[in-house]
Amino acid sequence: MDTSEIMGLALRMAKFDRIPADSGIWVPGKGIRKALFAIDGGTAEIAVAESLGYDALIAHHPMGPARLRLHKVVARQVGFMVEKGVPKKVAEAAAEQLARRVEVRAHPANYLQDVDLARRLGLPLMNVHLPIDQVTRDFLLDAIKRSRARTVGGLVSSLEGIREFARAKTRIETRLGSPDNPLGNWALVFAGGTNGGYPVAKAYFDSGVDTVIYLHVDYDDLLRLKKEGKGNLVVLGHMAGDSIGINLFLDELQKEGVKADTLGVVR
Repeated sequence: MDTSEIMGLALRMAKFDRIPADSGIWVPGKGIRKALFAIDGGTAEIAVAESLGYDALIAHHPMGPARLRLHKVVARQVGFMVEKGVPKKVAEAAAEQLARRVEVRAHPANYLQDVDLARRLGLPLMNVHLPIDQVTRDFLLDAIKRSRARTVGGLVSSLEGIREFARAKTRIETRLGSPDNPLGNWALVFAGGTNGGYPVAKAYFDSGVDTVIYLHVDYDDLLRLKKEGKGNLVVLGHMAGDSIGINLFLDELQKEGVKADTLGVVR
């Protein structure tokens, strides 16, 4: 396969018709049979992949210019919020606040060095973020619905049976609320660039959502939410959650004749 075909596979799995802003092919390549897949890819991973004879490095999290564009996919969260009854203007304001924070934090990032190194080494390089996150989102939405959980604790117990969560060193945590609380109206906040932080969770809670499900949350955002005293916040675990979509993608990639070894993935 070549890098365009690998990206095309991810897009088809996510049902996307174009490469999103947080993903990209940074050094194109052909004849890829053996790849190294890293959740976080950088100069070290590029050097390791080249020295070990891999045909390409595929990263998950944004790298290169994608680091500067991550904030552009945050707008997807508006649609997720509106589906759960958040007024559109409230949803847009919350997403804009989040996107601004992401853009400011990314602005000083070194978006050149990893791509420059891969190009000099002649190593094909790409990252696939949102398409794989969407695959994870689809999987988890189905799992949550099938769980028929009535309480927060019931949901956590059901999801803990998923392979990646069961094998991870982290556990699914109820960071806000109680396991005994009714699950109620819930929202899975994922595949929108990053976790929704304080503004998005607040918008959900203020609009009648009882339980918000994140992959991860910043401590300061959690403290602010605790002061609000509303709702339940379930945090699934970043590496385990990301690994769900990655594993599904790598299984399909292998069917296409590309074997991938992994760094940082819960297999």
